[in-house]
This record gives sequence, structure tokens and C-alpha cells, in this order.
Amino acid sequence: MAEKEKSDLIEKVIEVKRVSKVVKGGRRFSFSALVIVGDGKGRVGMGLGKANEVVEAVRKGTETAKKGMQAYSLYKNSIPHVVKGQHGSAKVLMKPSRPGSGIISAGAVRAVAEAVGITDITVKALGSNNKHNLVRSTIDGLAQLKSFTEISERRNKKIEKICLIDF
Repeated sequence: MAEKEKSDLIEKVIEVKRVSKVVKGGRRFSFSALVIVGDGKGRVGMGLGKANEVVEAVRKGTETAKKGMQAYSLYKNSIPHVVKGQHGSAKVLMKPSRPGSGIISAGAVRAVAEAVGITDITVKALGSNNKHNLVRSTIDGLAQLKSFTEISERRNKKIEKICLIDF
């Protein structure tokens, strides 16, 4: 069962950094890896792993990402509405786009969109271009998404009146 679950997940290594620490005998190198894990069906998680070897850092990051996976609202391989996510000084403006337009965004944001299962979206990164903060701001934006059913229930209206987007 665990092997089947692993094959369903999309794992993307966004960044591997080499960190050096100066000690009495010279420099000690360690690595940190930023990893995104998603199922392609609306769930995604982010993890940061640190270790003395790259493979071990990626493994730790993957385990952390799997534990932190959460579900987000999607609509027809895109997002239901425009949203702005923010973390630190990094901001992302995410807009739904027509089918076939693809993912138009920076590398770190693109990895999150592919892992969560979005195929058509336009994203503009504003402010900082730090990969850690861009990923966190993208996940913040995804967390702000509301499905059309949630909005219709809140407003006590029918979905046909709410859902004016016709992709």
C-alpha cells in the first residue's frame, strides 16, 4: 500500500543549498533542501530538510512535506478566483486562465502549481524572489481560495448565480 501511495505523489525539489560552517579544522558542509509534495488532485505540502548529505536532506524534506499536506479548492484545472498570497516580503498574484494556456509563472511557484494539479494559471511574483518565501506565499494564496459552493452557501444564493466564469 505504501509503495502505491508513493507512486501517486509528485515530488519536486525546488532548491538545494550548501551551507558551510567554519570550525577549528576547516569548513564543515551541510545541505538544506526545499521540497514540494503534491498528489495532483488539490493537495500539496512543503518541507525543508537539513542534513550533511544532499540525499538525506531531500529525504527529510520529503517526509516533512508529506506530513504537512493540505487540500485546496480548485476549479477545472485552475483556481476559482483571483487571489493574492503573501509571506514576508514575497507576494504572488494568482489569476485563473483559460484551458490550454498553461502555467505562466516563476520556477518556484510553477512547482507548487504542478504538484497541486493546476494546469492553467497566470501568476505574477511581486516583491522578494526568495524561493522559500515565494513557495510559502503561494501556499498562503491557495489557502485563501473559496469554492463556488462555499460562496453560494454563505450568500444563500444558487451556484448558477455565483459561478459566472465559463472556461
